[in-house]
Amino acid sequence: MKHTDIKDILTDAAFIDTQVTVCGWVRTSRDSKNVAFLEMNDGTSLKHLQIVLDKEKFADVSPFMPLGTSLKVVGTAVKGMVNNAVEVNAQEVEVLGVCGGDYPLQKKRQTLEYMRAMPHLRVRTNTFNAIFRVRSVLSAAIHEYFQQNHYVYVHTPILTASDCEGAGEMFKVTTIGYSNDYENEADYYADDFFGKKAGLSVSGQLEGETAAMAFGKIYTFGPSFRAEKSNTLRHVAEFWHVEPEVAFAELPDIIEIAEDMIKFIIKAVLDRCPDEMAFFDKFFENGLVEKLNGVVASDFAVVDYTDAIEMLKKADVKFNYPVEWGCDLQTEHERYISEEVCKRPVFITNYPKAIKSFYMKQNPDGKTVAATDLLVPGVGEIIGCSEREADLAKLRAAMEDKGLSEQDYQDYLDLRRFGSVPHSGFGLGLERILMYVTGVQNIRDVQLYPRTVGSIR
Repeated sequence: MKHTDIKDILTDAAFIDTQVTVCGWVRTSRDSKNVAFLEMNDGTSLKHLQIVLDKEKFADVSPFMPLGTSLKVVGTAVKGMVNNAVEVNAQEVEVLGVCGGDYPLQKKRQTLEYMRAMPHLRVRTNTFNAIFRVRSVLSAAIHEYFQQNHYVYVHTPILTASDCEGAGEMFKVTTIGYSNDYENEADYYADDFFGKKAGLSVSGQLEGETAAMAFGKIYTFGPSFRAEKSNTLRHVAEFWHVEPEVAFAELPDIIEIAEDMIKFIIKAVLDRCPDEMAFFDKFFENGLVEKLNGVVASDFAVVDYTDAIEMLKKADVKFNYPVEWGCDLQTEHERYISEEVCKRPVFITNYPKAIKSFYMKQNPDGKTVAATDLLVPGVGEIIGCSEREADLAKLRAAMEDKGLSEQDYQDYLDLRRFGSVPHSGFGLGLERILMYVTGVQNIRDVQLYPRTVGSIR
């Protein structure tokens, strides 16, 4: 049906004193003796549009008042009494969809935990209106950054036969399901759809490297899946993953690219979502906008892993996980370094090779790899990054150490045989950077339908 977006009416003075048609849902309503007021939202704006109902024109306004009711309103847009806000003096109102009295979003503010039980309805609240609007702008800014810097956008497979991380946390994909008809796993998979074991991709990196060896600079942006039974505030089984791969780039180069991209996309959100960011600053993290402006304006820190371990050992803090050289940093360690020591985003570099993936370039010391994680205050790690091992012999040795079969990675090994170059890449979890820029603490609250261990709908 023909109508005007509420955002346009709120922001374009040309609509003042003209007849408009709007559609939307009632977010709040109040009644008085001669006039009734509705706050309507159609999803195009965080701000609501006030509808004024003159009771001399409407004998019965009760069908229009219940929260959640969808309406079509024809009326005149005028300047309101408060702060020159725009409102509509209604002339005609049509109920498009009634909303029952058991509508669970009757209260103005519900807890995030309460709303997780109703993902199909929580998107109608101001909080999730703001979250998903920022998510949309953030996603567009990611594409914008790479496109304007000559990257090729490639779509890597979701179905794959290789475990990129070598951690065994893949979801298995099969058309057979449970069966007692096979004597062993090899016979089972030989009879399956692909004739071999397959799963959902944990990362598009390996295929992305293939494209980078042809196009120089590529990025992937899509869903990744981890069958990791972790029930933390930062882990989900399905998440969106940004993964650039860059030929002719060593570790310092990819660190510079990662910092530049993070600043670009944060600035885009600050510039394009002022209402939403003011909302998050007020209700989720006081000082958020100031913090993010500081991130855009300042240089990120770079700290060697060995130095980070010494910082943690000297810290006057009792950590739940002990700290020794060779350990994988936990969230509490990451947040301490970024929040208490550096007080800004920080790249931790040169991790022990024993705790990192097989594909990372081995440093001359024989103990560490040219890898880095970007840690940010309030979240911890949001980027995992490394220079990739370009030396065929070293890559084979690393695969052997990790117990990986060369047969499963022949395409990857071929890249080192046919014109290999220094190259690097990183993975950025969209949900984690979204948590950082909004101040939302639980990853389940920045996804439409979060998938976690023991929970799917």
